[in-house]
Amino acid sequence: MDSLQSVKQRFGIIGNNIGLNRALEKSLRVSNTDISVLVIGESGVGKESIPKIIHQYSHRKHNKYIAVNCGAIPEGTIDSELFGHEKGAFTGASQTRAGYFEVADGGTIFLDEVGELPMQTQVRLLRILESGEFIKVGSSKVQKTNVRIVAATNVNITEAISRERFREDLYYRLSTVEIGLPPLRERKEDIILLFRKFASDFAQKYHMPPIKLDKHSQELLMNFKWSGNIRQLRNVAEQISVLEKEREINASCLGTYLPDRKSQLPALINKKNSESDFGSEREILYKVLFDMKNDLNDLKKLTLDLIKNGSQSEINEKNQSLIEKIYGKETNLEKSTIDSVPINNTHEKINKVEPLDKYSYAETIEEEEEPLSLHENELEMIKQALIRSKGKRKLAAKELGISERTLYRKIKQFDLNEPEKI
Repeated sequence: MDSLQSVKQRFGIIGNNIGLNRALEKSLRVSNTDISVLVIGESGVGKESIPKIIHQYSHRKHNKYIAVNCGAIPEGTIDSELFGHEKGAFTGASQTRAGYFEVADGGTIFLDEVGELPMQTQVRLLRILESGEFIKVGSSKVQKTNVRIVAATNVNITEAISRERFREDLYYRLSTVEIGLPPLRERKEDIILLFRKFASDFAQKYHMPPIKLDKHSQELLMNFKWSGNIRQLRNVAEQISVLEKEREINASCLGTYLPDRKSQLPALINKKNSESDFGSEREILYKVLFDMKNDLNDLKKLTLDLIKNGSQSEINEKNQSLIEKIYGKETNLEKSTIDSVPINNTHEKINKVEPLDKYSYAETIEEEEEPLSLHENELEMIKQALIRSKGKRKLAAKELGISERTLYRKIKQFDLNEPEKI
């Protein structure tokens, strides 16, 4: 078996991180067996290299190797893609088609993003792992396949199982051996090596001198939290290689290509918090309604006190605080709102009002002060205008803002031709 260094050179793997070396050693040890392997790690750490190593150093290396991105296949067609279908099995199935498991018979199949598989497909996959049997879509014939399965995911499988998004028995079948790749932020000693490799590759690709980092920019690169891992580092190297005229890159220049994590990257949401979002919103709504109820009660108290007191001078500090709470501190209610209450004209009526509790006084006031109807208001306005104009209809119409013809019609309608009716 080749040494670890020769494996890295063959598959273009750069780095000397302990976690990376341990993952490669595991891959070489399990390659000669047929046990299933689950590769775990964040997006962009290079999980696709592990199944290639396992296949190339196994006894299946002369047979098919097929990589399938489970997350890229629509849910409605994934069974057909993996297991095949018979002619006429569904609309558009004009001929019989062999699936990936049939084509890769005797070889290796790599299921990337296996955590995205629908539950129905997981049942079919579990059957292949247990007995090597599968049935094409639209068929009743059981077929056999001899396939080595290597799966990979960046999903937290334990959490997916608890949420009933992934079968627990399938997880244990896939993870006979589990290989984890460390994120780039845990491989700080490899970041500069990777960046230099990418810079050299892009220099050859775009026919330009390779970019170089000074000491401070190297420190910035190593301390940056690479959420996109190797893929993100490669993109940054390509951007700088193409856009910068100067080949010597300082920290200030490099910083413009590194996103601000606080402002640009999406926030991570805690599962417990997300599950309780509805409850929190409901509690907030209850609190708002409770505050509105308190404000309404305060308004009722204030209105009752103003009616009972009958003058501005009797407004106490408590009422003043209620006014500021309801209407705001800048509102001058002492001159505007209070003066508008016809207390003097209704003083005798108010004095006869019996004490009211805070829940019933509003209804009592409504009964005693019935508002005028639209008809009565219009009639009263016309009467007052005719009185002020001493019966001159032209002046009355001008005051009311209507035409003289309209006023004539209204006088006739309300039967106001006789002076004694005005």
